[in-house]
Amino acid sequence: MPVSTLTNTAILDAARRGSEADLSILADALRATLSAGDRQVLHAFFAAHHPADLAPLLGRLEPAETAEFLPLLDRPRRADTFGYLDAGLQQALAEVLSRSALAEIVSEMNADERADFFNSLPAERQEALLPALAQGEREDIRRLAGYAEETAGALMTSDYAVLGPDLTAAQAIERLRREAPDKETIYRAYVVDAERRLIGSLRLQSLILARPDMPVRDLMERDAKAVRVDDDQEEVARQIAKYDMLALPVVDGEGRLVGIVTHDDALDVVQQEATEDMHKGASVGRMITSVRDAGVGLLYRRRVFWLVLLVFGNIFSGAGIAYFEDTIAAYIALVFFLPLLVDSGGNAGSQSATLMVRALATGEVVARDWARMMGREVLVAGLLGVSMALAVSAIGLWRGGPEIALVVSVTMVLIVVVGSLIGLSLPFVLNRVGVDPATASAPLVTSICDATGVVIYFAIATALLQIPAG
Repeated sequence: MPVSTLTNTAILDAARRGSEADLSILADALRATLSAGDRQVLHAFFAAHHPADLAPLLGRLEPAETAEFLPLLDRPRRADTFGYLDAGLQQALAEVLSRSALAEIVSEMNADERADFFNSLPAERQEALLPALAQGEREDIRRLAGYAEETAGALMTSDYAVLGPDLTAAQAIERLRREAPDKETIYRAYVVDAERRLIGSLRLQSLILARPDMPVRDLMERDAKAVRVDDDQEEVARQIAKYDMLALPVVDGEGRLVGIVTHDDALDVVQQEATEDMHKGASVGRMITSVRDAGVGLLYRRRVFWLVLLVFGNIFSGAGIAYFEDTIAAYIALVFFLPLLVDSGGNAGSQSATLMVRALATGEVVARDWARMMGREVLVAGLLGVSMALAVSAIGLWRGGPEIALVVSVTMVLIVVVGSLIGLSLPFVLNRVGVDPATASAPLVTSICDATGVVIYFAIATALLQIPAG
């Protein structure tokens, strides 16, 4: 159905829903409308929708098709829409668009997004793009692109408002009025001295309410929170969330203001870090593209290492079973409870590991809290183990009698306690040796708990049932 037969409301609802079916219908409608030469309808369609709603729609098209639609947006909206596109599509468009068309988009992008996009391009494409940009944009890109990835410097933007301490409120408002179109935010301006050292910050509200002749130095907040260019981006996002800030200034080693990190970029970091932690928690390596666009080879490479490694880890479980063959032969009923008990230990360990990984990531707990957390976990896991033991004791009586029920109950308590302590401790250990605690993933914890649980189960069975070990 051509776009021209749809109402704006229907189009907007479909774009905002963003389901695969809706996007496919809209993509086909855009193609049909472009083929019909109805550019006026397309102009109206693109003008009526937010870039964030247009980006997933354009993502359904081939890069060459997207390159045909982008010129139908005015320059600022074109850059905004380009910024919302998936990184893989941005790179593909960089190969399709002419140098002048790409430079026109890049010049309108926010400074931080522009630097990120530039860093994602291959070296030859970077060298081809730079001469097409204005000198100020080239210098800004080189400066921002020079900071290490995942640091405040790589995350910050240079589009911020600066005021001098000697300006009056009226002069400051006039300056902000002139600079506002080119700044990412003016709700808070930053006060610097003659050497650009950060000495304070000033809310726009305070400036508007002040007497026109009042100097900025008397209005500013002197304890401006700031981070250094080499601080980790996760810490930057944590500071913005902690102090509920719209933006956080970034300073160099001499205290000079070099940029700001805005709350929307901090939110992107939170989402990115959470996604990485979830991938690590599932023993999947870092993904450099979306799961939908990832190829078979990439998905295979990101998953194979840990799965193969854990296969060899599970050999210990098999070795434990082989060692207690005599116990198993004497009491076949023990085999019935093996998956139940081992999985319970793995589940308890995964729960504890998940809680600790998240607590360490958010700063709720630190390394010195380990002993206190261990003491509490023993009590909690003990109560959990007793509850689970009571639940399975009746099955033990039914399947094997009082002796088997006793073995299963005692094992359940011990396995849950040990599994919980393993799950709690592993993130602390990894954090201590400088490894991301998220690596204490559910599969890793489960594999360790499985091997431990097998040994605990059959050792208890051998002792209580008085069977010589093999």
